[in-house]
Amino acid sequence: MILYHGSNVEIVAIDLSKSMRGKDFGQGFYLSADKKQAEEMAVFKAMQFDGEPIVTAFDFDEQALFDEVLKVKLFEEYSLEWAEFVFANRSNQTDAPIHDYDIVYGPIADDKVGVQIRNLIEKNITIEVFLERLKYIKGITFQYYFGTPKAINLLKRL
Repeated sequence: MILYHGSNVEIVAIDLSKSMRGKDFGQGFYLSADKKQAEEMAVFKAMQFDGEPIVTAFDFDEQALFDEVLKVKLFEEYSLEWAEFVFANRSNQTDAPIHDYDIVYGPIADDKVGVQIRNLIEKNITIEVFLERLKYIKGITFQYYFGTPKAINLLKRL
C-alpha cells in the first residue's frame, strides 16, 4: 500500500529524533493512506513552520501489521480505549514513551485536542465527553504511527 506524509520539508530519510512529542500516538513518524489528508497536513505544516507543502509517498507492505515480529496496536474506530491512549500520549511531555508499540493505526483526533486535555485534567469533562469531542470534525480519518527503527525500516520511499 502507499502511505503519505505531509510536511513543510522534503523527507529524504526518516529521523525519529526530529519527531515531536505529545502527539496522538506518541513521538514518531505519522502517515496516512489518504493523499488528500497528507496534502492538507503539508499545507498546515507550511503555514505553521514556513517552507513549502511537500507530500512524500512511501510503500508499505500492510501484511507487516500482522507479523508477530512487530508490536502493533490497531484502533479500528473511536473508543474509550483510543481516547485514553490519545490522552496519555498527548499529555506526555517527557522523552520517555508511554508505550512500546512499533506501529499504531487508528483515528486522527480533532485538532483542538489540547483544550480537551486541559478540560479532562481539570475534571471539567468526563472521559466519555473527551472521546466525543476528539472525534475528527470531518469524519473518521485514520493515521499510521511508526515509532521504532524496526518499523521505519519497513517504509520504502517512492
